[in-house]
Amino acid sequence: MVEHGDIRVVHRGGSKINFRKPVITNDSRFLLCASGESVKVFSTSTEECIHDLRGHTDLVTGVLIKPSNHLQAFSCSADGTVRLWDFTDGILIKVRLLPSIVVCPLFQLVAVHLPQSGDQLVEARELSAVLTGISSNPAATVFGRGGEYIASANGLQLEVYFFKKQKAYRFSLKEDNKKGGKNTFTCVACHPNDDCIATGHEDGKIRLWRNFNHKKEYTYSTLHWHHSAVSSLSTNLLSGGIESVLVQWRYNQENQRDFLPRLGAAITHIAVSPDGALYCTSHSDNKITIIQSCVKVSAVIQGLVKGESVGTDLMIDPRSKSLVLNGKPGHLQFYSLQRDKLLYNLDIVQQEYIHESGLQQFEVVKAAFDASGNWLATVEERKQKGAELELNLKLWAFDEQTQSFVLNTTISAPHEAQITGMCFSHATDSQTTMLVSTSKDGHFKAWQLAAQSQTDADEGPSWSCDFVGAYHGLVPECCSFSADGSLLAVSFQEVVTVWSPASWELLTTLSQPPKAIRNLCFGRLSCSKYLLGTTDSNLLCCWNLLTCSLEWSTSMDVSLLLADPLSENMAAFCCQAGLFVFKPSEPRPLFSQKAVCSGMVTRAVFAPREEMLESCEESSQWLNRSQLYFLTQYMVNNTNRSAVKEKKSLVIDDSVAMTPFYLLLGKHRQQQQGGDDPQSGVSAERTPLPQGSVAIKELLQTPAHVLPSTSFLCSMFVQSLLISVTDSREESKHAEEEMESEKEEEDSEEEIESSRTRPEQQAAVGGGEAAESAAPAMTKAQVRELRRVKKLDHSWLAGLLDS
Repeated sequence: MVEHGDIRVVHRGGSKINFRKPVITNDSRFLLCASGESVKVFSTSTEECIHDLRGHTDLVTGVLIKPSNHLQAFSCSADGTVRLWDFTDGILIKVRLLPSIVVCPLFQLVAVHLPQSGDQLVEARELSAVLTGISSNPAATVFGRGGEYIASANGLQLEVYFFKKQKAYRFSLKEDNKKGGKNTFTCVACHPNDDCIATGHEDGKIRLWRNFNHKKEYTYSTLHWHHSAVSSLSTNLLSGGIESVLVQWRYNQENQRDFLPRLGAAITHIAVSPDGALYCTSHSDNKITIIQSCVKVSAVIQGLVKGESVGTDLMIDPRSKSLVLNGKPGHLQFYSLQRDKLLYNLDIVQQEYIHESGLQQFEVVKAAFDASGNWLATVEERKQKGAELELNLKLWAFDEQTQSFVLNTTISAPHEAQITGMCFSHATDSQTTMLVSTSKDGHFKAWQLAAQSQTDADEGPSWSCDFVGAYHGLVPECCSFSADGSLLAVSFQEVVTVWSPASWELLTTLSQPPKAIRNLCFGRLSCSKYLLGTTDSNLLCCWNLLTCSLEWSTSMDVSLLLADPLSENMAAFCCQAGLFVFKPSEPRPLFSQKAVCSGMVTRAVFAPREEMLESCEESSQWLNRSQLYFLTQYMVNNTNRSAVKEKKSLVIDDSVAMTPFYLLLGKHRQQQQGGDDPQSGVSAERTPLPQGSVAIKELLQTPAHVLPSTSFLCSMFVQSLLISVTDSREESKHAEEEMESEKEEEDSEEEIESSRTRPEQQAAVGGGEAAESAAPAMTKAQVRELRRVKKLDHSWLAGLLDS
């Protein structure tokens, strides 16, 4: 086994931002949400991620603003710690270790005393049980009336516990009501000022409970609009569910309600800012919507969308270098791994999605890019009960003006059965673009981009079927083109067929023991003569296409097999999350690791690096050109090298918060310091204004809540940029004096030169005696010093003598 050395797995993004209820800060400027093992801080106005608070070693389970300091926040995690953050600067302040009973999966509510200490790491030991048998859903347990009591719902029972009385009241409902609705509690919310508890139920009803501090005198009223379960409630009677509609009920006027529809996906959480001016809703498609007073959507923070299954493979867009995979229903999402942000969604199905359980709708099941990124092929299908399978093959062309893909050709029913595989020819120098699809109908088809004639020049190019192939009535499972596009391999159950796309001649067949072949992959560069495949009998086989024989095979339960397009390296993921990186021509693997992550790897892809890394240890050279990204059940990871030279950071002050303007300012400073071209002959250097730099520094570094008014700051900032008229006059006066002195120097030098030449001439005429008596000539420095002494004011000397 090869040691993995300095190679490690790094989480690159895609964590859920809708896992827990988000939190809006007191000034409504920031939004905090749990995201995997970190806490993300977003700007509510720009949607940008300001800080990524990292430190937890396990899933973050909750975020809360500190009541006594609105610039700090608590976060708790399954790692058994509670951490205190300064979220404006992204600084960890304190870590508190919790007793093991708190992190055990016991569904009880426990109060933990957080001791005050100056140390950063503090152990909390005092705890007491408050309620037992509570629901594991955090939305079913809330505090009421400033912490006087706590309400918790579980199943068909509502329990209210008063802290001062240390007494609990329990209220139960029947399993079904008279109309057959389900009374199971789903969520709870408490009025901030009145003694009123709102509960949501599976049948879509909302109950308002009053007089719950008396066991027998309690009452409740019922509100009903949702047709499915109420998933979330807020303190000011906002409700949401699968309908993707935010409903605002008016307190004490429950018959009147307002709606904000078409929010895109089912609502899972609702949060309200302390002043009630800003709402935010979390959605099932890993999205957070920021709403201004239930009137309009002001911002949308979209995370990586992960549905029930990823039908397409992980792909890299050759143009934007973004990760492409299934997004929300009927869409492909283009996701930036560098920024951990969704770039855009491409609507493939182009139909309105209906949120109704049991309704079969079109889904994107296959997708592929050509080598240049000019074409995108997608397959969408829909299977309804008692009806034939509906299939559509769509070809999308990249539009330079819109910088997106535009539908070019739609082929209805391209095959008579489900499509099992699809790939483009990888040859970039080919004059024609070719796409091959395989299907359970026993055929594979080659689709070719038709040549554009003069008659249809306005309509643009289109696609048509160029060849239909089959092999002894067997079902094709997968297909793969060679790197140069000269060979096409198609697997028909346990037989691999090799075709020539130029003539569509069957060149050879490669047989295996009776088990279907799951993956096919050609080698690259110096290993292009090899063809690799995996079988259902847990074999990894390598064929030599020059000898048409089996080169080697090994017993390995491979779930994913992929090739690096920039090198000879190939990666094989085993079903137990093991990873093997190897070259087909070498028996010894370059890298191997038994478990690269927790959970099963479902999809993977090689992504090219922006800059090639320098050569290093042999075990990690396969990461020089590309990075290996893989998708697990929870997030996107990639293999990275821990000893990698870091890029030069921007020239900015570390004390300034990481904001978009902060980055822009740093880039501007970097350009000013190192952007001048010495060969251009024009200097771009500018003398910075000391007053202006101080003003900018004060604006950026001073906390916003202690800054003076904007009008004062604006006048101060503008004045710092102005140049004083007095200073300019003094500078011009000094310049004039210098010019006059220089002129006097030139005149005096001319006089001295002339006086110097006259004695020389006289000496030459009068003989040697005059020459011997002539005074020695003065240098220019001596002349300047003499002139300076003449200009000195010696009046003080006369006064001294008189005294």
